[in-house]
Amino acid sequence: MNYITPFDDYPIHQAIEPIAIPGPTDRNFYDRYFFNGIDPQNEYIFEIGIGLYPNRHVVDAHFSISHKGKQYSFHASQRLNNNRMPIKVGPMTLTIDEPMNELTFSLKDPDNKLNCNLKFLANSVAHQEPRSLMMEGTRTIMNTIRFTQLGKWTGEITTEAGTINPKAIYGIRDRSWGVRPVGEQEGGAPGMLNQEPGVYWCWAPIHFDNFCTQFGTFEDRDGNTTQISAHKLPLYDDMSSAPSEIEVETIHSLHHSVNWQKGSRWSTGANISGMLKNKEEFNLELETIGPIFFCKGIGYQHDEWKHGIWKGESETGYEVWDLDKIDPADYTFFHTHQIVKATLGLEKGFGMLENLVVGRHDPSGFEDFFDGAK
Repeated sequence: MNYITPFDDYPIHQAIEPIAIPGPTDRNFYDRYFFNGIDPQNEYIFEIGIGLYPNRHVVDAHFSISHKGKQYSFHASQRLNNNRMPIKVGPMTLTIDEPMNELTFSLKDPDNKLNCNLKFLANSVAHQEPRSLMMEGTRTIMNTIRFTQLGKWTGEITTEAGTINPKAIYGIRDRSWGVRPVGEQEGGAPGMLNQEPGVYWCWAPIHFDNFCTQFGTFEDRDGNTTQISAHKLPLYDDMSSAPSEIEVETIHSLHHSVNWQKGSRWSTGANISGMLKNKEEFNLELETIGPIFFCKGIGYQHDEWKHGIWKGESETGYEVWDLDKIDPADYTFFHTHQIVKATLGLEKGFGMLENLVVGRHDPSGFEDFFDGAK
């Protein structure tokens, strides 16, 4: 089979293979886009997820919006085209107009229930976060690279409840690739992590007027950090005004705590503290506002639209949830994104707080696999 694509005309090869062939042969190799848009004033949050799984021959995409008591989600999955471009999955299309600066996403639902045409303009550099690495005995089950970038969204979204016109609302995106658990569950002997499985993840990218902060951490069930980082970066009106060398400041001596809504694993806010390089204290207070966004809407913990599973040559789906009818004990709705109002000294801003806790986590007071906050 011919795997030569137009990308092979560029001097960017990092392996003795055509660009379309991943370096690792691991079936769980993935290449993924994530975006969200948040509007604190009009209280809605939308998200986009697109994943390519070359060794599974699958590409999938999701668009979901949480607004006025409902969350609307559109899903698509199909066989991956080795050419990779255009990035088109069913009626969803992502166009990279200018790398690291301008991207366009559209959804043209043939049933006209959920549509959008949205443009992302960056106002921060694409910042690489620490590598995520996890072993299970002798096997590497997670080895990923990710960058985060902030920007603004403008465009139009149409739901069954009406039309929304974002005008330079806050945007966040990340881009990641590597190996992580995706797709159908593997056979064979149970994994070594099955004795007391679970995950704790907290991520909080925040927009201020002239700068942004980015924080993320994995912890084990006892509260020991297995990965943690936080940075402060400048923001620009547009990237054409950004200097060639941009200072990224690392925040040290990090601690964080999450406030949990009683009876659930949904948060009401968080505190992130640390130390800047000039010995200035960093104390970031986050308060959730607006609707909860459930990451199941973009495939996480979704029974039917899980990332990387084979759905057929080309399949689409649509669903709507009433937010006030979600069962907080249903673990498929544990993974949340929320708009947050941020305070850092005299600075005020807005951003997103991501929380995912499954299993025991002593610092949060979770004792069992699915129990809620006391």
